[in-house]
Amino acid sequence: MQVKSIHRFAKISAFKAREVTRAIQGLPATDAVDLLRFTPKKAAGLILKTLKSAIANAENNNQLNPNDLVVKEAVVGEGPTLKRFQPKARCSAGPIRKRTSHISVTLTDEVAIVRRSDKPKKKSANKKSTAKQKAPANLVAASTSTEASATTAETKE
Repeated sequence: MQVKSIHRFAKISAFKAREVTRAIQGLPATDAVDLLRFTPKKAAGLILKTLKSAIANAENNNQLNPNDLVVKEAVVGEGPTLKRFQPKARCSAGPIRKRTSHISVTLTDEVAIVRRSDKPKKKSANKKSTAKQKAPANLVAASTSTEASATTAETKE
């Protein structure tokens, strides 16, 4: 079952908030809460608030266990932009855009929980084995140069 929570008109740029939401997608909900709690960005606090709301919705409305929940998607969309003006030199004005965003977090219990530490790591053994199979370039160049010098010596005689 999927549970959703939305924080509308958050006073942060969507570009700044998306950086934090990319980090929590696919994580178990409890791990995502821990990650957001120790992230020093303003967006982390706003997304944490939305995530906790989604967990509470799952617990109270749908009787789901918070330990079984996974962050299916965390999306940040642009909200309305407040347009203001800053006085500049020689009676001119410069625009100021105060951007807002809509933060949406979807949790599900249908996906199996896979922690990032459980995923198999890629090994770089293939690079080492291919390097050993190739002959060194200086030996190849040396053998071709001696053959070339031998053929030139025969042609001169």
